[in-house]
Amino acid sequence: MEMSPSHKKNLVRLLAILLTFTVINGTMFNVTIPDIAESFNLMPSQVSWVMTGYILVYAIGSVMYGKLADVIPLKRLLTIGIVLFSFGSILGFLSPNYTTLLIARILQALGGAAIPALGFIIPSRYFTHDRGKVFGIISSTVAFASGVGPIAGGLIGGFLDWRFLFLVPASAALAIPLFRRWLPDEEVRSQKIDYFGAILVAIFVASLLLFVTMLIWSLLLISIIAFALLVFHINRVDSPFIDPVLLKNRRYTITIFTSFLGTSVMFGLIFVLPIMMRDLYDATTLGIGLLLFPGAMAAGIFGRFGGTLIDKKGSIYVLRIALLLVAIGVFFISVFTSSSLFLLGSAVFIAYIGFPLLQSATANLLSHMLTKEETGVGMGLFNLCNFISGAFSSAIFGSILDLEGMTFSINPLNAHGDHAIYSNLYLVLSIIAVFALFMFFAFYNRSKKA
Repeated sequence: MEMSPSHKKNLVRLLAILLTFTVINGTMFNVTIPDIAESFNLMPSQVSWVMTGYILVYAIGSVMYGKLADVIPLKRLLTIGIVLFSFGSILGFLSPNYTTLLIARILQALGGAAIPALGFIIPSRYFTHDRGKVFGIISSTVAFASGVGPIAGGLIGGFLDWRFLFLVPASAALAIPLFRRWLPDEEVRSQKIDYFGAILVAIFVASLLLFVTMLIWSLLLISIIAFALLVFHINRVDSPFIDPVLLKNRRYTITIFTSFLGTSVMFGLIFVLPIMMRDLYDATTLGIGLLLFPGAMAAGIFGRFGGTLIDKKGSIYVLRIALLLVAIGVFFISVFTSSSLFLLGSAVFIAYIGFPLLQSATANLLSHMLTKEETGVGMGLFNLCNFISGAFSSAIFGSILDLEGMTFSINPLNAHGDHAIYSNLYLVLSIIAVFALFMFFAFYNRSKKA
């Protein structure tokens, strides 16, 4: 069934609003972790599961919903996801103890994972000529919401109470009748679901993310074993959870790996910046949010322009620009560390513009190289890699920041001093972005000549 232009416009607007709710829900709780710990008298290791548990379930759910979208109609999956997301939000608002709060966050993640996962599949399935523009709107919404989240969390948690944060995502239930009206009806496709493969994927992702965040080596061993069993399994069943043909597609794997590197740079920027601002500038939570806010606003504006540019110039062209902007932005953050806040904010602004362009160009490129049967799990793996890149960035750079006494700056444009560790980290991030740019450029140049 072909969607009418008005239904398409309404659907994109609704997707953008729902994505804002889910992304904000993932970031605004960061600033209220101390308040939650105080409410339930929790140790830091306990309260951290408010975020860790959410991210863990959310990451696994992103690839699961992607695969289910190849079998179950999107309308039904979105309805289930939004119901779980809203119910978990109401339960969180009413939570009388820590156990109920954790259950609420897990329910939120189980439902919320459907929205970005299916949000990237809907344009691939129903938008043909202006697909890049739609991906640009979705990606710019994600970038904008990630910058607004900490500010919203600080304001609501500061003036009211952390429980009131749950009322924001609870309102997502209002979108259910609209989605059911605007999304076309689809037939249930008869396809055998590889449940054992799905379990192996869940074990692999969960153990890998837990190892990265907790550094328990037995979890790494479990992750390696699960991955080995998964590879063995998918090559020996008729309808595997992840088709090995997809993973053998070099264009797909190179594009995914490029996105992984670029996204890890952005997550590294967002993770390190608040710590640096508090350490070097003694900035408040609101001050840190205000430094990020102009970049988030610019990402929202330029991301939509980038989507139009993708439709005109192509995904490869925009992806190169995105990686270049990210590399330049984080390099100048390295240069201006401990310098004026205006120069630092300008560098953050440049890097933030590249983020939605990177996401939308990658999503559009992937959507054109995937067959209809591969779209669900292919876009699901794209979302999963984004989460894993964030976990790796936070864990690796968090461990480096634990080192004390580093005063030598490897950036020749920055002086030595106590700020050197931050300058060095951002220089490394810029090198990663440049490496991703040259790897992507070299591969697609060879492909073009071939």
